Amino acid sequence: MSRSHAHPIQLQSVGFQDALASRPPPPAVQNPSSHSWASLCGPPPWGLCCLLALQHILVLGSLLCASHLLLLQSLPAGGLAYSPAQLLATSLFSCGLSTTLQTWIGSRLPLVQAPSFEFLVPALVLTSQNLPLAIQTPGNSSLMLHLCEEPGCHGLELWNNSLKEVSGAVVVSGLLQGTLGLLGTPGHLFPLCGPLVLAPILVVAGLSAHREVALFCSTHWGLALLLILLMVVCSQHLGSCQLPPFPWRPASASSTCIHIPTFRLLSVLVPVACVWIISALLGLSVIPRGLSASTEAPWFWLPHPAEWDWPLLTPRALAAGISMALAASASSLGCYALCGWLLHLPPPPPHACSRGLGLEGLGSMLAGLLGSSMGTASSFPNVGTVSLIQAGSQRVARLVGLLCMGLGLSPRLAQLLTTIPLPVLGGVLGVTQAVVMSTGFSSFHLADIDSGRNVFIVGFSIFMALLLPRWLREAPVLLSTGWNPMDVFLRSLLMEPIFLAGLLGFLLENTIPGTRLERGLGQELPSPFPAKEARMPQKSREKAAQEYNLPFPLQNLCLCISQPFRCLCPLPEDPGNEEGGPAEPGETVDLLPSFGEQCPEFRTQLRFQ
Repeated sequence: MSRSHAHPIQLQSVGFQDALASRPPPPAVQNPSSHSWASLCGPPPWGLCCLLALQHILVLGSLLCASHLLLLQSLPAGGLAYSPAQLLATSLFSCGLSTTLQTWIGSRLPLVQAPSFEFLVPALVLTSQNLPLAIQTPGNSSLMLHLCEEPGCHGLELWNNSLKEVSGAVVVSGLLQGTLGLLGTPGHLFPLCGPLVLAPILVVAGLSAHREVALFCSTHWGLALLLILLMVVCSQHLGSCQLPPFPWRPASASSTCIHIPTFRLLSVLVPVACVWIISALLGLSVIPRGLSASTEAPWFWLPHPAEWDWPLLTPRALAAGISMALAASASSLGCYALCGWLLHLPPPPPHACSRGLGLEGLGSMLAGLLGSSMGTASSFPNVGTVSLIQAGSQRVARLVGLLCMGLGLSPRLAQLLTTIPLPVLGGVLGVTQAVVMSTGFSSFHLADIDSGRNVFIVGFSIFMALLLPRWLREAPVLLSTGWNPMDVFLRSLLMEPIFLAGLLGFLLENTIPGTRLERGLGQELPSPFPAKEARMPQKSREKAAQEYNLPFPLQNLCLCISQPFRCLCPLPEDPGNEEGGPAEPGETVDLLPSFGEQCPEFRTQLRFQ
């Protein structure tokens, strides 16, 4: 084991290598552990990819189990007409397919698709509006809603109808997202979202899940604190410890020994495995009972539409679906900006944002048709994992997609996720959401934060985005307009903190007068993070822009696309199509510039160490 402080290890993007080949090589470093894995070995090896993919699946499984538990927590015993393992398998299959499409022809960023909390709030509002509720007001506390369990309530039939209505809302959200993506709406709006719009989204995305994290951690604070402590120690205190990839092999004098930061790269997998084993050895029963199946799940099962019943489309489902689509779109655009920033790439171009959001809509529509109660969107916890371990790769993301589809075909294997202890769910989500929040704070420096205009926009957007959902949850009188679908729409939309932060920041940023320099937008660079982009050499920026282009076999299809849908293809004058030529299929975005030798041109960029 060796420690390197004088020469930090930094991984680079494979797409940058050709652009840097003509430049003078950096000074030779004597320490062999400071050589770049990307520059010496290219893409990460398959063994490391499998471990990183398993790590992302654990984070995705934590989010998947947490969202389904919160939706089904008030379900009476035996209320589901099918096994919970089949419900998880359906969500895993749709998430895997959406992830594969996203990394292939979508935004092309290594983003894992998962059922985010933006789908959970409208689903909870929709089910509470449909079920008969017994209202209790103990003392001066707020209203407490409980499922009516009297013989005349028909709770089981209403619950199944409510879940079918939620599936219908997911289908509506997918249709709306897909339509917005095909029309190019995200591409038109994204250049108008500067740091003062995206940074509040990231901060609120990290803060908005604190109630759910505390709920899961409270089941056993000892295990939760142990997990958080191990994750902090592995990712931060032992992050610079280098290990050879094959320590059992003798080092050869002629070969270059490449050391990798094992503890940092596996700072989620190792702590989760340790706490999981400790919980099993101590016999602590802290597994999610709401997802435990009373009968054995099948080993093989092919998800298909109308497996249990077709989704139920009602005016309430339409209203909830619209709010799902708006909230998930705001969340996904924030994920695109954050992931591109972490990979030291330029901001996603309009065509990549439009394709990404359109394919997310396709994934949500497929999930709803398969009977899932959650759609698919870019996962903030998984992007937080990329920042925590400082590694992200298209190969890993595609492997995650394939493994999720495999788990989706076997409900018995998907049921293994239900054995994850609840404190582990809370600890994993807590650390990853905290990293997302910190990246939001760190991006404020791109604008003039000393400006009174910017201070007001940031403070007002974040505070009001957290205040309105809290007020609606604890209001003594529920919001009522006299029309049930409108009540569902307003309550679900006003309880989405990420959407509120994005909407308020967008309106204030584009209506309050301010100079481009004050807003963090460089001259002739209307992009979310232009300060970083302006420091990149022109040729490197052109090569990096190719990472968002379609794969080479599909680029010729852009000539056959009709004019209304040309927004999904790069423009002929885009930098990625001028000098660099088409992007090669395969591994384009490799690991973060975080454990290899960093080029002098990028020393001023934001680094996560």
